[in-house]
Amino acid sequence: MTKDLTTGSPMRLIAGFALPTLFGMLFQQLYNLVDTMIVGKLLGSAALGGVGSTGSINFFVIGFCMGVCNGFAIPVAQRMGAGEPSKMRRFAANAAWLSILFAVVLTTATGLLCRRILTVMRTPADIFDHAYAYIFVIFMGIPATFLYNLLAGIIRSLGDSKTPVYFLALSSCLNIALDFALILGFHAGVAGAAIATVTSQGVSGIACLFYMRKKYPILRMTREERRLDLHACGVLCAMGIPMGLQYSITAVGSIVLQSSVNALGSLYVTAVAAGAKVYQLLACPFDAMGATMATYCGQNVGACRLDRLSQGIRACSLLGLGYSVIAFCAMLRFAPQCALLFLDPRELDVVLLTELTARYILIQSAFFFPLSLVNIVRFSIQGMGFSPFAILAGVLEMAARTGVGLILVPMFGYTAACFASPAAWVCADLFLVPASMACIAKLRRLYPNQPEETPAVQPVPLKAGAHR
Repeated sequence: MTKDLTTGSPMRLIAGFALPTLFGMLFQQLYNLVDTMIVGKLLGSAALGGVGSTGSINFFVIGFCMGVCNGFAIPVAQRMGAGEPSKMRRFAANAAWLSILFAVVLTTATGLLCRRILTVMRTPADIFDHAYAYIFVIFMGIPATFLYNLLAGIIRSLGDSKTPVYFLALSSCLNIALDFALILGFHAGVAGAAIATVTSQGVSGIACLFYMRKKYPILRMTREERRLDLHACGVLCAMGIPMGLQYSITAVGSIVLQSSVNALGSLYVTAVAAGAKVYQLLACPFDAMGATMATYCGQNVGACRLDRLSQGIRACSLLGLGYSVIAFCAMLRFAPQCALLFLDPRELDVVLLTELTARYILIQSAFFFPLSLVNIVRFSIQGMGFSPFAILAGVLEMAARTGVGLILVPMFGYTAACFASPAAWVCADLFLVPASMACIAKLRRLYPNQPEETPAVQPVPLKAGAHR
């Protein structure tokens, strides 16, 4: 059930590991896509705009949760690569304790502050109630987000990228059924779409938990391994919190940008909401590549196979380049058709909405290769154990989006908003690419006796500060 990523062709290993991960992320995006399509088609553009206006604050909070879970999984991958199953289980157990704590705190805080946040973001009055009804339910489902993402991250750390896909496939079917039942049958509106998403993710998380207990003997823990360990918690927080903050810091710029788009009016909010859903689906391969590189680099650092780090980054970057070209060519032809998936043809402004949405999609897809590098290089750095660098990259993304939102959108309008994310990706790459080289060089200085092309048997020791 597990897979060793420390031997064999990096290209074949990365492609083979990323493909099941991609299917899992496509199913995860299917949740949001189905919600958006059903809301837009059945409830109208105002409801769609309400859901879309919550995208940045959703990313701010839920992105932090996902980043923390991904960070918690890295020490598990490193101990797996080092051949230390007992320490690996101890990290997995303490990651669960920390996740419970984070879930309780975040659910309480976001529930209390939800309405105030939407007000500060200048959410248009005609879509405010829709926005609140949707995002409040999503925030109440934070425990389900932690449950699934932590367990899926641990499974991937063991080298198994297929199992989480099966549960997400089941959950996506459940999500579709619940969407129609709650919106059409129970007339629950946008809250029904949110309930369907949260319930489906909770089901996938519970299914993962039962499956892991039955099928992964390597995760069967003793009472001692299950105990709270402050040192292990410190290592996990040193890895997980910076990864979570990287998402949240990046999202700050998105919140500022969303506020500027909100000021343009609900028509533009709806166009961005529809375009963002297409972009998120198209960007799934980059997310899969990032998740793959975190596990790949984590295992190889744990096994002291430092020679394979640069090889893996190069191989994955080639995959990213190839997909970026294909995706952009496809959107040159099909962007308007993709936009209409989320819009009701009976709307009075459907022609203008389609043009605005297609423009957003095309501009994003033209810069997909910089986005691929952001994911590949950033997650590689995190897998090596240098999570603070991810925060610096997030700061650059935040600065770029904030600058566009505060300065360029008021001057040039909607088109400037479409270029905000591409500007953020380019700024992040200017830092991340040389930073990755510096991280690999530092590892080589720390462990100079490791041979270049032969596997090492000694694990990398945990050190405070730079690494795990």
